[in-house]
Amino acid sequence: MSEHPTIPLAFERLDEAQMQANADAFFASMARRRSVREFSPDPIPLEVVRRCIHAAGQAPSGAHKQPWSFVLVRDPALKHEIREAAEAEERETYEHRMSEEWRAALAPIGTDADKPFLDICPALIVMFRCDYELLPGGERRKNYYVQESCGIALGMLIAALHQAGIATLTHTPSPMLFLAKLLERPANERPFILLPIGYPAPGCRVPDFERKPLAEILTER
Repeated sequence: MSEHPTIPLAFERLDEAQMQANADAFFASMARRRSVREFSPDPIPLEVVRRCIHAAGQAPSGAHKQPWSFVLVRDPALKHEIREAAEAEERETYEHRMSEEWRAALAPIGTDADKPFLDICPALIVMFRCDYELLPGGERRKNYYVQESCGIALGMLIAALHQAGIATLTHTPSPMLFLAKLLERPANERPFILLPIGYPAPGCRVPDFERKPLAEILTER
């Protein structure tokens, strides 16, 4: 038995009809989710964004270390600096790092090294993974399952923003260490994702992709 204090679990057991209705409604909402590269510059409600980030912070994590931090960037000058640094890495990737197979995989999406959405969208969320804790005396304390924990929290963040009516794009200009420098983050943090957020631009179009059917992603034994 754990020696740590506990509290009663707040859990409501639903009838099967309500469970199915909830699952169907969530599926229908997430099936409409798309990555957006054409953003409106219109401002978005920041309290909504903060609540969504806080919701992501409720994700499970290895040893309950919560190995993540978030930076919300709205300053136009700083967003432009991020864009310039991201495009420099992207140009290097497209011109020298990317294999032909990789290029072929990206072709249907139509992406290139130009990322104007980083200037246009009203805000960026930069998520950092914390590989270890920095204690007041300078001692390091290891975090566990950092990648897995951050991946779960990111998924919850994207879902929360979508449910709140805010579009997102998962952007990973690799390597992303310029984000830690520009945002003046401590030594124990490494960039995990750059997430432009906002309303889609009027007339925004997205690739006509289909997701895999359940039979292709689920095996039951």
